[in-house]
Amino acid sequence: MSKKLAAKALLIQAPPAPSAHPAAVPGAKPGAGALDAAEPRPKTAPGSMAHFMASQSSAVREAEDLRERLKAFDGAQPVRLLDPKTVKPSRWANRHEASFADAAFAELKAEIAAAGVNVQPVSVRRVLNGSTPAAPAYELVFGHRRHRACLELGLPLQAMVTDMGDRELFEAMERENRARKNLSAWEQGAMYKRALDEGLYPSQRKLSEALGVDVALVSKSLSLARLPDAVVAAFPSPLDIQFRWAQPLAEALQKDPEGLIARARQARAAQPPLPAARVLALLVDGPAAPVLNRSTAPAVAAQVIARVGARRALMSTDSDGRVTIRVDAGLLNDDAQAQVAAAIAQIIEGQA
Repeated sequence: MSKKLAAKALLIQAPPAPSAHPAAVPGAKPGAGALDAAEPRPKTAPGSMAHFMASQSSAVREAEDLRERLKAFDGAQPVRLLDPKTVKPSRWANRHEASFADAAFAELKAEIAAAGVNVQPVSVRRVLNGSTPAAPAYELVFGHRRHRACLELGLPLQAMVTDMGDRELFEAMERENRARKNLSAWEQGAMYKRALDEGLYPSQRKLSEALGVDVALVSKSLSLARLPDAVVAAFPSPLDIQFRWAQPLAEALQKDPEGLIARARQARAAQPPLPAARVLALLVDGPAAPVLNRSTAPAVAAQVIARVGARRALMSTDSDGRVTIRVDAGLLNDDAQAQVAAAIAQIIEGQA
């Protein structure tokens, strides 16, 4: 039996290794270096087996090394330059047209124009309807303002192409916008409302759980998005509507829907247009907050917020919604002024 195994082992041969200097091999012909200049083969069965295993181990080590190097690219998405005309907005796009006409968009557009491309790529997915393998079409996941800027500038769009379903697209878009903190309260609500109307989630609670968003915030956002069109149109822009206005507007709608619509139309017709804070006051308080022409409207009477003897601290609001705090001399030292400034900043940031 051992003789048979030895005979079989003799049949195992390692591939010849090319010589580094084929011309140095006596009798070597041009072009024949790889075979004619091969290293001498082992003459025993164990030697042949060892040589074969050594060559195999080298190949295995090389494959392992390549696998380790490829791990650095796990999850990476290729970035491509696309024609922005082949990319359409998401079906759940949450950007109001006013978002493409403000100073922030103009600044973004200028930055892209200077760079010649959107430096931060958008995310898209392939769509099949109306496209062919030779001319694919894409749907935005996020980056609607960057896409619009490139479209208007006639520049290529730098994009990451991904494959994802509807719910994955919606959640990726929501996370991106929330991370940037540049969606208005009404836009956020419109996005949630569309997802629920399309049946993407069965309830507000399931939506909030999937997105990791507090259910109360989802409720406020939806309350704003479900306001009648006439109420939304009463404001200079839907982007001016704030989260904290959801409850008083919802209460006014429930209490007197017809009256709220009438006051909204009155506010809409005011000339010159009213600032958002005045529109809110008119909608919520009704006749207690009459619509005034800002050119002749007096400032609201000052409210005393503190008094020490004859010295007072007053707060007043003018017809444009600007708030002024006036403190008589001697009431606040330098430390107290710093505390007041910090308190006001904390209040404003808490409402943002």
